[in-house]
Amino acid sequence: MNPKQEKLLNAIIFFVKNTKNCGKMKLFKLLYFTDFIHFKRYGITVTGMEYCAWKMGPVPKKLYEDMASESNAELNKFINIVKLKDEDDPERYEFKLYPKIKEDLNVFSPNEIEIMKEVAFTFMEATATQMSEITHLKNSPWDKTIKNKGLNFIIDYELAIDEDTTLTLDEIRQRHALEKEFDRM
Repeated sequence: MNPKQEKLLNAIIFFVKNTKNCGKMKLFKLLYFTDFIHFKRYGITVTGMEYCAWKMGPVPKKLYEDMASESNAELNKFINIVKLKDEDDPERYEFKLYPKIKEDLNVFSPNEIEIMKEVAFTFMEATATQMSEITHLKNSPWDKTIKNKGLNFIIDYELAIDEDTTLTLDEIRQRHALEKEFDRM
């Protein structure tokens, strides 16, 4: 398992244990906020995932597909995904997540842990629907992607850069290039 996969799996466990009602959709949004905030501050992601601009918000397509595949052995070692009928709409299903093991925070840097704790605290009680409203705000990376490219395109991390970003665009691009190079090793 590479370091990014290890971080992803441990981040999943962290968020499932440290937020309320963490189903798949809420988890996707928690990971999105973690990755995009970390990128904005430090020029690199935590999980290395690509997020697509889907109708309901940013979705890590690979993780979505992995969770849909019940035979994903690596993921199944870490969490149990339970499919339940939606009480309000019997045609729909909810997916509840339950950790099988304790998360290993040693795989994260102190900055990554700090951001994960911020995100968990901020969205502790939030529903996936409430979080969708935030990801859909005007000029959010999701919104910019929808307006400029349309649905189903990958959301560029550089869209997270704003007036609060302390790194220059060149510094961010250098760090992101190094991250991608390291991930290929």
